[in-house]
Amino acid sequence: MQFKKYTKQRSSSIQGLRSFKDTLPKNIKRVINKKGHIYSETLSNWKYIVGDNLFKICFPKSFRSSNKFGVSTLSVMVKRGHEVDLEYSKKEVMDKINSFFGYKVVEKLKFISFDNEYKNSEENRQEKNVTNNKFKKKISDVKNEKIKKSLIELTKVFRGK
Repeated sequence: MQFKKYTKQRSSSIQGLRSFKDTLPKNIKRVINKKGHIYSETLSNWKYIVGDNLFKICFPKSFRSSNKFGVSTLSVMVKRGHEVDLEYSKKEVMDKINSFFGYKVVEKLKFISFDNEYKNSEENRQEKNVTNNKFKKKISDVKNEKIKKSLIELTKVFRGK
């Protein structure tokens, strides 16, 4: 069996624990250094950057770094109805992010609004209860007990899906 050249990531070995950065392939290191670091640091320190009030209504979605076609943009997801609050504090948020990193990282903030998921899931539960009540009435009209039990078990299976 022939030994392949250039398969190792590092030319020298160090005894003991290795840092996570050294274990990653070179291509992934480039991506992390280019974009991932800024987004991950922003995400982990979002509460500190925007404060408690804005932290409850928004979170960062993605970061696009600057190139010759556009400026660096941070996309922020905002709960519907709170866009105006974030729009008024847009300049403060950009200043805090830039001061956190020490240089001008974000030049533009883009807001994307979304509905509250809790409200939607609650409405879906109410719709399921309505359909279940409809089937319960029909099942209660069945005279055979074995068929009733099997229909009830069938509706339990469908609820699980």
